[in-house]
Amino acid sequence: MLTPERQQKIIDLVLQNDVVKLQELVDITGASESTIRRDLSQLEEENKLKRVHGGAARLHQKGEEPSILEKSSINLEAKNLIAKAAAELVQEGDCIFLDAGTTTFQMIQHLAANRITVVTNGFAHIHALMEKGISTYIIGGFMKNKTGAIIGGKATQSLKEYNFDKAFIGANGVHVKRGYTTPDPEEAYIKSLAIKQAQQAYVLADESKINEVTFANVASIQEATLITNHVDKEFRATFEDKTSVMVVSI
Repeated sequence: MLTPERQQKIIDLVLQNDVVKLQELVDITGASESTIRRDLSQLEEENKLKRVHGGAARLHQKGEEPSILEKSSINLEAKNLIAKAAAELVQEGDCIFLDAGTTTFQMIQHLAANRITVVTNGFAHIHALMEKGISTYIIGGFMKNKTGAIIGGKATQSLKEYNFDKAFIGANGVHVKRGYTTPDPEEAYIKSLAIKQAQQAYVLADESKINEVTFANVASIQEATLITNHVDKEFRATFEDKTSVMVVSI
């Protein structure tokens, strides 16, 4: 089987089944495991699929975002671990940006440094920050009902008034080649701007976001340190070649 024919077969199988194991691809194509691995690497670079542990999966270019209520009930333990590790990076006197999102929201309960100042575009964050007695600035703009994120031109203009020691950002997709992504272009711009205005930037993403790609680009993988709860051994070295990775666990 010629390379183009074999690779098209792989693509067809992934589209039909969503996830295909490496051994299945070896059996069906008659190629060696090393050949299939090279094919998968090439096809991932071409944005035709994503590699997963032990095989390949269909790459969904997600444009639809779950609501904050839906997201708040997913991977809670992992999000809390990530949030706690991120909060421990905040030092006394820091001015930080807290992005709208459920993992960054979990950070608030763990913030222990004194005299910190928070800027946020997360409407849901406000009450929790107030209860902690943390000095907080809220950027103005349009609030998305689905996620509580404040976005738009006025939000951008407001955000440009600040500079941060650290920015903590959520992402729906984390991919070595495609970088950090999120479904909404306007929200992506707010995230991107906050990263650029911070001395240090961190993306908080649980393992379900790794090797995912969604509609709008936020930043390249090099522009922020990734804090997650798990990266498969097969991919960890690749990520660490491109950026700093903090993997937290119990």
